[in-house]
Amino acid sequence: MTAAGYLAVDSGGSGLRAVVGVGGRGPLARASSDVPVRTGDRDLDPGHFMGQLVPMARALCAEAGLERLDTAAIGAAGMASLGDALRAELPGGLARELGVGRVALAADAVTAYVGALGPRPGAVIAAGTGLIAVGTDLTGWRRADGWGHLLGDCGGGAWIGRAGLEAALRAHDGRERGSAPLLAAAVEVFGPVTGLPGQLYPRDDRAAVLASFAPRVGACAVGGDPVAVDVLRAAARHMADSAAAVCPAEGERAVGCTGGLFGLGAALLGPLDERLAERLPGVRRVGAEGDPLHGAVRIAEDLAAGHLTLPRDEKMLCVTGAGVEEIARTADTRT
Repeated sequence: MTAAGYLAVDSGGSGLRAVVGVGGRGPLARASSDVPVRTGDRDLDPGHFMGQLVPMARALCAEAGLERLDTAAIGAAGMASLGDALRAELPGGLARELGVGRVALAADAVTAYVGALGPRPGAVIAAGTGLIAVGTDLTGWRRADGWGHLLGDCGGGAWIGRAGLEAALRAHDGRERGSAPLLAAAVEVFGPVTGLPGQLYPRDDRAAVLASFAPRVGACAVGGDPVAVDVLRAAARHMADSAAAVCPAEGERAVGCTGGLFGLGAALLGPLDERLAERLPGVRRVGAEGDPLHGAVRIAEDLAAGHLTLPRDEKMLCVTGAGVEEIARTADTRT
């Protein structure tokens, strides 16, 4: 059996994914759960998190032939704003249950960034149901939006879906800027649109329900519906504006795009490239190297090897454990 390895975790609204591996050999085993970590009076619940993760990690170690884990990188949705209890309890719990000595606790936006661009300066737009942009010059982190579907997430899946359904209702009412194709799509998905308020307003998962309509908006845009085209162009403007707010002002920079929303393809990416060229002249958009779990793996491998150069931040990327101060000093000399 291999003596020690690392644990990398991506925790989000759809559940939890975990990988164990060894530096230089990459991931050796992986598993997932479709149960999201609970949020309660203490924000993200560390007991519920550990209750899911520990048996999963032990099973993965057995599968991969690892005797123990010495490093962990945990990326979690809500870590920046709801992660105080996780930051207080996870390092000790992981040490006690799994023998982990070094822990990186990261916002999911950070793991999305590292998964998309790696440890280099730039900005990443992470767009699924919601939307957030994160940027770094490798001395600090900046974020824009990510405020949820009621206050922001402008240009995200729920935003596009809501705009599409608004256009459908305008067509139903006979108001200007309505869309007959979007009305037909809404009826096909939800039934008579007069029932939409009752279907949406009482639901806890209404953001996801709204986002489920975004592909229909994309399809109508591809089909030539001018209202749907305008919705995607507006979404692209919001995305580019958020990227411009966080992208470093100088140096060789890139903008990465990650998340399921970019599956809408050229109907969204075309206007996004146009707006990025206006807001960030000379900055190129690049395809994502990997997803947030890939980013967590990259952080875990770099932390295990003592090569983690990403900037520390109490909310965005908190690193604790043996040898961490020396790693931080090494990172400071490289930046």
